[in-house]
Amino acid sequence: MSQSGGKTNDISTHEKKSKSFASDVLTLVGGTTFAQILILLAAPILTRLYGPDDFGVWALFISITGIIGVIVCLRYELAIMLPESDEDAINLLALSLAIVLLVSIIMVPLLYIFKDSLVSLLNSPQLGDYVWLIPPFIFISGVFLALNYWNSRTKNFKRLSFARVSSSLSSTGTQIGAGIGGYTSGIGLIAGSFVGNFISTAVLGGQIWKDDHKLFKIYTHPRKMISGLKRYRKFPLIDSWSALLNSLSWQLPAFILAFFFSPAVVGFYSLGFRLLQMPMNFVGKSLSQVFFQRASIAKSENNLNLLVENVFRILVVVGMFPILTVTIVGSDIFSVVFGQDWAEAGVYAQILSIWAFTWFISSPLSSIYVVLEEQKFGLKFNIVNFTTRILALSIGGYLGNARIALFLFAVSGILVYGYLCLKMMHYAEVKMSRVARIVVSNFLYFIPAGTILIILKIFEVNQFVIVGVSGLLVLAYYSYILLIDKQLNLKSYFVN
Repeated sequence: MSQSGGKTNDISTHEKKSKSFASDVLTLVGGTTFAQILILLAAPILTRLYGPDDFGVWALFISITGIIGVIVCLRYELAIMLPESDEDAINLLALSLAIVLLVSIIMVPLLYIFKDSLVSLLNSPQLGDYVWLIPPFIFISGVFLALNYWNSRTKNFKRLSFARVSSSLSSTGTQIGAGIGGYTSGIGLIAGSFVGNFISTAVLGGQIWKDDHKLFKIYTHPRKMISGLKRYRKFPLIDSWSALLNSLSWQLPAFILAFFFSPAVVGFYSLGFRLLQMPMNFVGKSLSQVFFQRASIAKSENNLNLLVENVFRILVVVGMFPILTVTIVGSDIFSVVFGQDWAEAGVYAQILSIWAFTWFISSPLSSIYVVLEEQKFGLKFNIVNFTTRILALSIGGYLGNARIALFLFAVSGILVYGYLCLKMMHYAEVKMSRVARIVVSNFLYFIPAGTILIILKIFEVNQFVIVGVSGLLVLAYYSYILLIDKQLNLKSYFVN
């Protein structure tokens, strides 16, 4: 009798944790979905207000700030999740914020000295007018990054969801307003991103200060900050280099395409990849946010394999069908939605689609090596990733063909991120046979829809018809799996 009662209690506890995970994911998904839908609805307007050159300058600005922004805390923001005591964690947050301020200040004279060289290298004179915005942009992004990880630790995901919605509203509103007001150059798009980052940081920071300011006042102490700096020194010494290489590898297409071709080509790539990535962010980014926090707990409870396998399944179920659809009809979608001038961006999306899916399913799981403190693996992986990307893009550049450059880039990405995914499964002790079964079973769902789309393309059916049919097929797929596939119930992913 006692054993039965104990088992019941264990199951009840496990179910509560599962519901909590699902609830946290859905909370973030709700805010992210609204934010992404707003951006998606605004995109056809923006492509008619701004040209490919403007999108290219914007992409280069975001690429530069993205590279610096990923290491602006020297990766100490990741350590916020790890200590058992809130006292240690709050001092790591304070340390991260202090480092952000220092790095942002150092950037001012560096950019002043190297501004002309940077503009010349990227073949974008227009970018020179906006270099002065980089330090404040980095500072705001760094503060948000540190607060974001503290928010994940405290599991108050509603705050983050609200911050994302605020960012989306203010960013798109500013960009559209600037375009209508006649500021139809890169400054309108860059200003929108700046305003969005500022608003989201202010919203999240204000909510955290309201709820947790007593912890700051009671526990924050320079001695504790220095102790945390020493305890988690692997993050700046090893993981920061890994993160820098990873960020550089992400921004390489924009830089190399600008060097070999023009800002317009960068603009096509930017829109293509941005719109390709957006639907996957509905779940992937939110799930990744929660997964990192849960993986830290699952490691200590020895059930990391269950968590990883179930998260992998969610990613495959959500991402495979729409990505394969874009692979077949991407150019048609972009021509219809954004105008015929942006058809090339749709071709780029088709080329990058399979790689994007491989990244989508492996990226959230990559935090496993951080949880297991295997930073050396992360550094080695990012060295290989960076090297293969720069080689692939440079070969295409020297051949004078942007499509070949992106094709080689995509192939290298599929191989490298495929390996990353399998390695994370190995770390988590998930059987490869189960991984293969998940992928194959979900690919079978797409075969009928894919056959229909290919037939429509062969017979050169009107683009509007193709896009309409594609949308209906994607809608039918999600409706089907939500109604029929009981395993799609989020709770089932986290209960054995």
